[in-house]
Order: sequence, then structure tokens, then C-alpha cells
Amino acid sequence: GIPWLSDMRKQLIVITALLAAVASPLSFPASSNARRAFLTTPTFLLPSSTLLIPSSAEALVKGVAPPPSSKPKERPKCKTIDECQALQDAVIEKEREAAADAPPLPTQNGLRYIDLEEGKADAQAAGAGDTVTVKYKVLKAGKRSYDGLSGEATLIFSSGYELEDGEKPNSFFTYDLVEKTNVADVFTLGVPGMKPGGVRRVEVPPQKGWRFPSAECDGGPGGRGSGGSVKTDTVIVPTAKVVQEEVCFDKSRQPFPKTYAEERRMAQRFDQALILEVGLVSVSKSA
Repeated sequence: GIPWLSDMRKQLIVITALLAAVASPLSFPASSNARRAFLTTPTFLLPSSTLLIPSSAEALVKGVAPPPSSKPKERPKCKTIDECQALQDAVIEKEREAAADAPPLPTQNGLRYIDLEEGKADAQAAGAGDTVTVKYKVLKAGKRSYDGLSGEATLIFSSGYELEDGEKPNSFFTYDLVEKTNVADVFTLGVPGMKPGGVRRVEVPPQKGWRFPSAECDGGPGGRGSGGSVKTDTVIVPTAKVVQEEVCFDKSRQPFPKTYAEERRMAQRFDQALILEVGLVSVSKSA
């Protein structure tokens, strides 16, 4: 046999025998000569079944073996860019058909809206001439929002929700529900009928928001012109004349962005259809 392997076996037998002797009720000789004689007796050698060698299963470290698979791996539904795009187009088309079958959204003073929260049932609704306090978000609808109001949207600026850096708590906006003021029309037209605690999303055509009501600027969505499009820092009007955004951006309309970053975001989107998400905090009824 292999010499080193034979030595290891002898050492293992001796160690195992010592451990067994400690645990055994047999008396172990005290003198060195007696111990030597005891260890060399054939009766001391134990059968291999008593060796303290763990089985292969017990020797496995807990957690090494991978857990059994709970379910088979899902294969990708598409393998190429074209296949993935086709699947995405099918999902979008299905959502578009579902939106087309949905009932039309209600209107408030000609503006479409959806109520996200109804407000307190026993409270009085806001009406013309009342003083209201609101918190709000001005949003840009996502590409997959087919009704222009529901679904995810991108924040442009807000107040009262503490979403902006440095915004103080309870930074609400208080104003009167009367027309022909410096308040953006969507705030005076979209809030009547709400109750305190209610949250509503109202569409914001540019002419009801922060765009000057001039013929030169009235070419965007819902305007009197033949249509237009928006580019960064410029607005293309029906006459194909490029006008700097400052010409059409009415910065006197309230509420207005408080920070430079908010103002730049608004300057690039004021001529697009936006969303006002407004939460009514309180109502002070007019006399």
C-alpha cells in the first residue's frame, strides 16, 4: 500500500480509540507501561463502524447546495428588437382600444377632469367667489396616457407637497375663485365643485395656463391658429416665425415656479397641453 496513507490510518485509529476510551466506562491504565500494553492489545482496536467519520450527507455545509427550483425559468417572449417592438406595439394598441371604449371624461367650465379623491362628504363644495387654499402639481402627461389625464406624469413644478428642495411645509396657494385676475385660468375654472380633502386632475390647454393670449402665440394645442409645435427655448407659431419663448411665456401668471430649475422646465413646456393635479385644503365661502 501507500506508506503515507497507512500512517494516516494508524493515526486515525489511535485518535478515535482515545476518544472512545474517554467516553467509555472501561478503566484506563494509569502507568505508562500499562497504557502501552493496553493500546497494543487487539481488543482495543475498534471496528470501523465506530469511527467518528461523518457521512457524506452530514459533511455538506448547510447552504452550499442550491435550493430547488420553485418554477421553471421563463423564456423571453421576444428574441430580436423587431419582435420586442411588435409586442410593445400590441400592448399599446390594446390599451388604446380600452381607452376608446371608456366613457368620456366629465368637463368643468369646458375643461376635462377626473376626481382622484372625492373629499369630505359633509363639507360644502367650492363655488364662484369663494376663497380657496390648495396644494398643486403641474404635470406633463406620459406618452401612454391616452386620455391626457390618467396614468404616470412628469412633474414640472409644485407647491404644498414638499417635493422640491427647500420647500417649507404647508406652502399652500390661496386665491379667489373669480375670473380676470393674474391667477392662471385653470385654477379658477377647474376647482369649483371640489370639496376639502378632494384631489382632482384638470387638463391645462396652453391658453388656460401660462401662455399669453395673443394671436402671435395662439398656435399651440387648442389655440385659434392652425397649430404649432414646441422646441427647446423656442415656440414655432403658425406663421412659421420662430419666437423666443419669453415672448409667449406669461411669467405674471400665478402660481409661478419658485426656482430657476422649475422655471426652465416650465419654459420648455408651457405651450404644451399640461395637467393640473390640485388638492383642495380649505374653502372660505363668500358672503
